Amino acid sequence: MNLYPIETGNFKLDGGAMFGVVPKSLWQRTNPADANNMIEMSARSLLIEDGDRLILIDTGMGNKQSDKFFGYYDLWGDHSIDLSLKKYGFHRDEITDVFMTHLHFDHCGGSIQWNHDKTGYEPAFKNARFWSNEAHWQWATTPNPREKASFLSENILPLEASGQLNHVGIPSSNILKDSELGFDIFFADGHTEKQMIPLINYKGNTLAFMADLLPTVGHIPLPYIMGYDTRPLLTLEEKNVFLNIAAENNFYLFLEHDPYHEIISVKRTEKGVRLDEIFSAEELLG
Repeated sequence: MNLYPIETGNFKLDGGAMFGVVPKSLWQRTNPADANNMIEMSARSLLIEDGDRLILIDTGMGNKQSDKFFGYYDLWGDHSIDLSLKKYGFHRDEITDVFMTHLHFDHCGGSIQWNHDKTGYEPAFKNARFWSNEAHWQWATTPNPREKASFLSENILPLEASGQLNHVGIPSSNILKDSELGFDIFFADGHTEKQMIPLINYKGNTLAFMADLLPTVGHIPLPYIMGYDTRPLLTLEEKNVFLNIAAENNFYLFLEHDPYHEIISVKRTEKGVRLDEIFSAEELLG
């Protein structure tokens, strides 16, 4: 098995929204804001090369939205899925599976693109199976008013129409063992219903793709929870459980949204679980 970080593009979000009730005087120590209170974010996907399968976890925002839409997010840098795949010798048509941790636009927008004459939409990975779960799919296709702006129909409905959509099973506990994708999955409901956190066995260690359970290094302390989360107290519980498991078992945590820290480990301290080591993807994954 080989793992590759796939940088899909950088953007910015309001720092207050990213840290909820935590005062700016605290969160800006790890995530400094610009004059408009915006903090820098990444949309870092992960490519798994496992035998004859190429599995892409999340796809970023994509590029089909309007200039007005992207104007809200202050895009920066020159990353793209295609450039990142090319860097490692791959093409999007070779992707066999696209696993979506959840269907918020910054995680799945790159799964769907305009068709050739821009009269409709089509899968951006024509040979791939797309993976969600039934509970989250129902949640995303009948969105509550609070999340409606994050669940864009043009990112979601074409997946089902294409016939390429699949669902993993939902376990009775919060961990699905030996999923169809070849890795375990931790299910978390605080950010959104049935967000999926892949747990990948890599060279005898566990690499967890943290999605929005832990967006950045700055979110490690338990109360540092995004204002976007639908059930923040549940997120607090889920973070507590997961980070303690990660510390006890020496997990590597792959950060999707931290533009400056790709992979970290955590440790237990008197103040709770805290940052231990920081790794570059090149250093850890080769």
